[in-house]
Amino acid sequence: MGFPFPPGTDEDTPFFVISVAAQLSGLHAQTLRSYDRMGLVSPGRTSGGGRRYSMRDIELLREVQRLSQDEGVNLAGIKRIIDLENQVDALRARVTELNQELAQAMAAAEGAAAAVHASYRRDLVPIRQETALVVWKPKPRK
Repeated sequence: MGFPFPPGTDEDTPFFVISVAAQLSGLHAQTLRSYDRMGLVSPGRTSGGGRRYSMRDIELLREVQRLSQDEGVNLAGIKRIIDLENQVDALRARVTELNQELAQAMAAAEGAAAAVHASYRRDLVPIRQETALVVWKPKPRK
């Protein structure tokens, strides 16, 4: 859905009241309240306790409806699917984080190795500048 977000907001900003969220998701407002109680969706709250849904919440509600109606998955199964998808997302984010840390550590190690190599003093090991020729003559066999 090409929803134009107001400045300073994104798909995670909760600003839809429950009646609008129900309309956008194709569900009844009471169904949204039930899904909230079950933990399928967790809308933001106003200081007065009113629910405010984000665009991401609307998309999640549509997915819950699709899984329930088209795929025949019960609500407990849907909750498990959502929990697993959230876990996968968190793990992917952690892998990205760890890859970035690893890249930084490798860059630091390469920099440290380069600094050590640059600090080698070339005059510590004397090098003779002369050349010698050795001729080997094997002894004849008897």
